[in-house]
Amino acid sequence: MKFPAFAAYLSLVTLASSASGPDDTKLFHAKLSKDEQIVHALDRLTFGPRPGDIENVRALGLKKWIDLQLHPESLAENPDLSQKLKPLASLEMSPLQVVQHYPPPQLIRAIALGREKMPEDPLLRASVMHLVARYKAKIDDKNADPNAEMEPVKALEDVLDTAQIKTLRGGTLEEKRALLASFQGDQLDELIIALPPNLRRQLFNAASTEVRRKLLLMQAPQSVVSYDLVVSKLQRAIYSNRQLAEELNDFWFNHFNVNYEKGADRFEIPTYEREAIRPNVLGHFRDLLEATAKSPAMLFYLDNFQSVRADIDANAKGKKSKRGLNENYARELMELHTLGVNGGYTQHDIIEVARCFTGWGILEPRKGGSFFYNDKVHDKGQKIVLGHIIPAGGGESDGERVLDILAVQPATARFISRKLAQRFVADNPPQTMVDKMAKTFAEKHGDIREVMKTMLNQKEFWSQGAYQAKVKTPFEMVASSVRALNGDVTDAFALSNQVSNLGEPLYRKLEPTGYSNLNADWVNSGALLGRMNFALALAQNKVAGVKVDPAQFSSDPAQIARALLFRDLSASTQTAIANALAAQKDQAPSPAMVAGLVIGSPEFQRR
Repeated sequence: MKFPAFAAYLSLVTLASSASGPDDTKLFHAKLSKDEQIVHALDRLTFGPRPGDIENVRALGLKKWIDLQLHPESLAENPDLSQKLKPLASLEMSPLQVVQHYPPPQLIRAIALGREKMPEDPLLRASVMHLVARYKAKIDDKNADPNAEMEPVKALEDVLDTAQIKTLRGGTLEEKRALLASFQGDQLDELIIALPPNLRRQLFNAASTEVRRKLLLMQAPQSVVSYDLVVSKLQRAIYSNRQLAEELNDFWFNHFNVNYEKGADRFEIPTYEREAIRPNVLGHFRDLLEATAKSPAMLFYLDNFQSVRADIDANAKGKKSKRGLNENYARELMELHTLGVNGGYTQHDIIEVARCFTGWGILEPRKGGSFFYNDKVHDKGQKIVLGHIIPAGGGESDGERVLDILAVQPATARFISRKLAQRFVADNPPQTMVDKMAKTFAEKHGDIREVMKTMLNQKEFWSQGAYQAKVKTPFEMVASSVRALNGDVTDAFALSNQVSNLGEPLYRKLEPTGYSNLNADWVNSGALLGRMNFALALAQNKVAGVKVDPAQFSSDPAQIARALLFRDLSASTQTAIANALAAQKDQAPSPAMVAGLVIGSPEFQRR
């Protein structure tokens, strides 16, 4: 079903409203009503309100609710979320364990050459044997296709009876799901090992999270790590009671971005997010800065693990590739992580900072190693960073001294405060508000919780200038849609694909900038059409792994809009939806269709 006129309206209105207007400054002095303040708080400090949230906040009191969100440790986590995360085992593994359980190509090659042992787990062992056979076929026959399908060692007929095979091949989705659910433990592993590759792929949508992970493990072990990451990120955004912490986790991960697609980061990111980002989202900025600086994920992503003193290979005769200083981390540390592009540093400062971080590396980087400082490759000379002298003869402490210097710079306080305000207030937040946040940052030694409190205590935050001033990113739009529709998510993988299709593949931002907070980067006609198509599919139960109850919708479009937006639609959007429904020839409009159009409306794209 297509709604070209409504799609054009959506694009026009959202594009127009995303631009700053001449009266924006005045709007920051116009106070929100008490009801608007509750909606605004839920829009900005969570991934969108769910049915009942407004009433809960009103009963608790907005001030008390905000205080609880600022202290997530005081909030009991949603037990449903804990259950949904339980199967995602790689999230709790060390990088070395991730490599061992979900082996990369290098480990497959080592096993094939007899340098490493076969894994003991029967399913993983079968997968590795399959991949080793592919590798050996490629070596033995230069013309062989390394991706060619290989038949299982055990025939499917040895595991299932004729009726069961018929169900797997041609049954309904529910029949396939029921059959897969009837297999447990070793029996399930035996079935998955016996499945032909094409049938494994066909059964993916019918499988539970546990079975999907096993199917992926059999096909491509490393893909399980990516699966766990994207599924958990969406499940947390949708179900966590600690919503502000999840918002800030997304903010800080993008601020200190690393890319899943870059080599060793594929098995480093679970630990990076778990140990460097999550514990520090409302802590002190200096702690967060060091946690990311010493993380193997960051050291690998920005190549600092390869950075050594400039003269280390000066006398190495005949060496084709000589090691030396790498400035990547030093540059991004100042430009993106602390001072900002106009933070007052020079190219000389970049070089000096890079010298301070020589020797900060990874022990066995391609095997999931931990942070390792190698004093033998460190530049021992004197350095001068932003006018501060770092004496000669230092070691690992040289880099730590740089972090001390950068964390207390006024430019850092301003840059971080403005970026937080852009995320939570508006693309062009009032300078007076940013200045107050920066003052708190300096006086409270980079205490992020205190900076957030200062922002939330400003009248500008609770103004018409901030209200509905931000366009949702694809991640925010998908999560908030499920929350508004009160969807039951049994598996979030299809939702993660929707986020990717809308332009924000999770954990895969190539550039160190991370994904943008700014409206202009997410508003274009093609993206908005994609959002509307997703909204219609979600509301009408056409997104795998998500169940929306159509009985919750009334037959009145105005009531549906009020239930999903927690406010009234504009008159122009009401007219556009009415015209879109009237133009339908192929099917009668349903409440679920109306709900999809509301989720796809310009009003829902804003927060």
